[in-house]
Amino acid sequence: MLSRTADHLFWMSRYTERAENTARMLDVNYQTSLLPQSAAVAQVGWEGLLIISELMPTYTMKYGKEITPRNVLDFMVRDESNPSSIATCLKAARENARAVRGALTTELWETQNQTWLELGRMIKSKNFERDPSEFFEWVKFRSHLSRGVAIGTMLQDEAFHFYRMGTFLERADNTARLLDVKFHAVHSDFFGAASELDQEYDFYHWSAILRSVSGFEVYRKVYRDVISPERVAELLILRADMPRSLAASLNEVVNNLTVVSNDLSAETLRRAGKLKADLQYARIDEILATGLHAFLTQFLDRVNELGGRISKDFLVPAG
Repeated sequence: MLSRTADHLFWMSRYTERAENTARMLDVNYQTSLLPQSAAVAQVGWEGLLIISELMPTYTMKYGKEITPRNVLDFMVRDESNPSSIATCLKAARENARAVRGALTTELWETQNQTWLELGRMIKSKNFERDPSEFFEWVKFRSHLSRGVAIGTMLQDEAFHFYRMGTFLERADNTARLLDVKFHAVHSDFFGAASELDQEYDFYHWSAILRSVSGFEVYRKVYRDVISPERVAELLILRADMPRSLAASLNEVVNNLTVVSNDLSAETLRRAGKLKADLQYARIDEILATGLHAFLTQFLDRVNELGGRISKDFLVPAG
């Protein structure tokens, strides 16, 4: 079995990435909620976030059936009864780092610890309520900082490869969920003909989702054209040169898994390689023709199974 350090770093990276991606999903919803739209359309967005994150039952137990932006933000930012809230994730990341404090570089430990301390101060001062977007940018920045410090200071041994694997497994899962939040909410209406007003209205929604994954400038560079749902989907699913895409994430998972693989993990590596190949040779028109929601749901199932197999092969103590 793996060293204790590798185990904790795997989960530390997953929780840090999850906090960042929760911030990204919330930011998409918050930004689009500021656009001119009916109350019903805005409601669909907040409901979709809870449904795709599989948190609707947990939310309704605490807040009832009424879904309001204020309650969703509270639930997803600071509610420690929510296993995917930003506060819960950053606390778990810090606890995993603390468990192997002696094996971490000083810079990496201080980064994780400082993030947790600053988060506590920001929540007490209610900074995120005053300016949610600024708070979400702070969460993303702290995740970038943690990842950069890890890459810049860690010995690139077995533990490092599991740190990277945890990051990209979580990123693949969350990018798929982020896409599904948007596409599931609007169904397939935007793939048909639209009026000029509809297209202008929709431009801001797709711009928001691209900015949430740091992809707006990348989109402009790659496509040099108006933003369309089809190309947004292609960029975030199939473009291996887009850092937050499903294809790029699976490439990293397979690369790191290959380095640490052993006789027991052969089947896990095969399944990871097959999922990577399916993305490598897929075409966006075929994905859209068979249904994007179905594709993303199946992808999430396969990624979650892959994460479970990696835990079973390497991280869970026998017996």
